[in-house]
Amino acid sequence: MPAELSALAGQLELELLPDGRPANPLAVIELDRWRDAPPGLIRDAAALVARALPVTVCVLAGPPAVSMEPLIAAATLTLTARVAPDAGGAGGRAPGRQDAGGAGGRPPGQHGVTRAYVPVGDLPGSPDLGAALSRLRAAVERSPRAAVTCGQLLRQTADLDTAGGLAAEAAAYSMLLGGPEFARWLGERGEPRHRAPSAEPVRVSRDGGRLRIVLDDPARRNAFSARLRESLLDALLVGAADETVESVELSGAGPAFCSGGDLDEFGAASDLTAAYLVRLSRAPWRVIDAIAGKVTVMAHGACIGAGIEMAAYAGRIAATPDAFFALPEVGMGLVPGAGGSVSVPRRIGRWRAAWLMLTGDRLPAATALRWGLVDEMVP
Repeated sequence: MPAELSALAGQLELELLPDGRPANPLAVIELDRWRDAPPGLIRDAAALVARALPVTVCVLAGPPAVSMEPLIAAATLTLTARVAPDAGGAGGRAPGRQDAGGAGGRPPGQHGVTRAYVPVGDLPGSPDLGAALSRLRAAVERSPRAAVTCGQLLRQTADLDTAGGLAAEAAAYSMLLGGPEFARWLGERGEPRHRAPSAEPVRVSRDGGRLRIVLDDPARRNAFSARLRESLLDALLVGAADETVESVELSGAGPAFCSGGDLDEFGAASDLTAAYLVRLSRAPWRVIDAIAGKVTVMAHGACIGAGIEMAAYAGRIAATPDAFFALPEVGMGLVPGAGGSVSVPRRIGRWRAAWLMLTGDRLPAATALRWGLVDEMVP
């Protein structure tokens, strides 16, 4: 084995501490050093990266080169200071849901490899490469078990259909519910507050062939509680079963579309097997996926966790300028649990999805439009 590959293989070997915590959850590859490497060596390196267990991040200071694409595609993500504009529609994006791209090889579609890049100029505060890498490193080191699990999950869901991807996500999420990183987050949260939900957390109306579904717990910013989940599932099942329903519009009342899972309900599951089964059988996002062609989500304000995860299954997402999107679960010691490991990569690729999930960064509406997470901006 060439010396470069031998060194890379050692860097990519996951080491575990006695308590099972990853000692090296993040591997960084300085991609500029591979610029002049022969194609065969790059292919062999990409094969090592595709099999790696740590979160594997390429850093590219110079301009991208076609020869690097196998490595870029195989990595968890690539941070770059500059990147060619995306091919595709308005804002340099291809609208609507796309394939996520597999664990190795070239990402799909006319995007080429572009969706595998995370341009630091698109990130909050426009950090330089060093600052962006430091942000990622801090997030991964805070929750190394969840971060490594998330990286591996995204590699799996890229090659699975919706049902298989959701099963993989539910298994990973339920496993992490019993882990020390989530226990730490519960301790930091403190005792849950028991607040009365709105009388009916979901409001449904019909106008001819249009079914309007409104998340209606504005006092709690439409937090995705078990009660709201069940009401939403019932409403969506009507849209799926009734052939006279031509379109479904999903929106949120109050200042936010959906602020994510109800934090007061986190940690309530005593049976992790039951938690796994609930995520499979009582999942509104499965219905949205099944009828995606007639579902439009109207996103405004906070679209956090489940708020963007389920929305991303829709055929169309319209966002107001004040909308922002975030996936904070890894920081809680978990992974996205509302189907986000399947839906979000379909829109923006698994590489940019990895950045959002690992760091928990907020993505403003304008960047979400440019990346393809939403399809249009509305007043």
